Amino acid sequence: MKFADLGLSDELLGAVTAKGYDTPTPIQAQAIPSVLMMKDLIAIAQTGTGKTASFVLPMIDILAHGRRRAMMPRSLILEPTRELAAQVAENFEQYGVNHDLKMALLIGGVQMGDQVKALNEGVDVLIATPGRLMDLFERGKILLTGCDLLVIDEADRMLDMGFIPDIETICSKLPANRQTLLFSATMPPPIKKLADKFLSNPKYIEVARPATTNTNIAQHKVPVASNRVKREVLRHLLETDDVATAMIFCNRKTTVRELNKSLQRHGFASAEIHGDMDQPQRLAELQRFKDGVVNILVCSDVAARGLDIKGVSHVFNFDTPWHPDDYVHRIGRTGRAGATGRAFTLVAPEDAEAIENVEKLTGGKVPVFEVELGGKTAKPERAERKPKEERKPREAKAEPAPREPRQERQEKPRQDRPKRDGTKPPRNASRREAEEVDEPGVWNGPVPSFLGVSAL
Repeated sequence: MKFADLGLSDELLGAVTAKGYDTPTPIQAQAIPSVLMMKDLIAIAQTGTGKTASFVLPMIDILAHGRRRAMMPRSLILEPTRELAAQVAENFEQYGVNHDLKMALLIGGVQMGDQVKALNEGVDVLIATPGRLMDLFERGKILLTGCDLLVIDEADRMLDMGFIPDIETICSKLPANRQTLLFSATMPPPIKKLADKFLSNPKYIEVARPATTNTNIAQHKVPVASNRVKREVLRHLLETDDVATAMIFCNRKTTVRELNKSLQRHGFASAEIHGDMDQPQRLAELQRFKDGVVNILVCSDVAARGLDIKGVSHVFNFDTPWHPDDYVHRIGRTGRAGATGRAFTLVAPEDAEAIENVEKLTGGKVPVFEVELGGKTAKPERAERKPKEERKPREAKAEPAPREPRQERQEKPRQDRPKRDGTKPPRNASRREAEEVDEPGVWNGPVPSFLGVSAL
């Protein structure tokens, strides 16, 4: 089957051909005709199968007829992360080059003024993250009553990030007779409940079993003795496994920063992406990786979903993901569009439970890949304890010398306090010499001067 057999317009087929595509992927071949017939859709497909084009292409033809109005977008696409939203916007620009469609991108981390200005001018396609969309809606900057087409992309990731209540609120503000498309790699019960509530008689498409990994990706788990050995093992793999470009995933943002600095100190051309970075900075780092300025991208799970970066040869899980579903999406950054790829997961003893959950989800054991470092394997080994006879006995502490008895102080006889007579004793005189004994009936006070004057 060719793209020409799917019912797309000639202008759109020209844009697709210009991008070098001729044959649709299975998800595209099944989804595009249903979307053009204005049916609700639930599409389950593993990452890297072309889900984005399966709704972007028919939306361009549907929106080609009609006019836009201020503050009232004609269609809405919800994405869990800024990077995915920016990537979908890039797809609209590429495939809609022959159509007069206006698009707006509502994401956090950038100024709100330009976004409000674009909405006031009217847009055909609004691509948004739930948080920024709810913010503008509560400020009265946007009306959703004119939105006739809703796309919920990466629905399972929305669930993980806690966006389902926001999505339910957004759906309640949209027209009841809209067309709704839901795309996801997995179908957990909360997502199924959401689909049953807001989709009307949807067509169900599944091109791969939920939570399955791409067969073009060679998977390996590398046992390591502890987390302290992981950096050394990772550098060894980067140097010896013919790595062209690689994405390294960590569970924590602090680990991303520290690992990137460590790789740069050892001479690797690496960059980093995580949630604490500003949006322009994240996009700039991602573009450096796409342009080949750096060939290693250390990232958190913000880059695990849907990012289409061509030519990624390796994926390394520096940390085994806490959620098993994230493993499928992480390694899906390689082996895309029919290419082959390699994925390594570094497993420390504390990661044992997490890797078991991954293997339980994917339905198979991940092969073990042993790494030798200086003639020693990186597998955990229990340290041998020294026998008791080889231990050095503790030296007995010397007893402190007995303290000498304190000499008793000789008490000096208490001296009586001299009585004050208004005169000061000589400086070197003793108190007793300065004292005067009082006699009874004798005046011992100061003598007035007039008594010394004679009246004669």
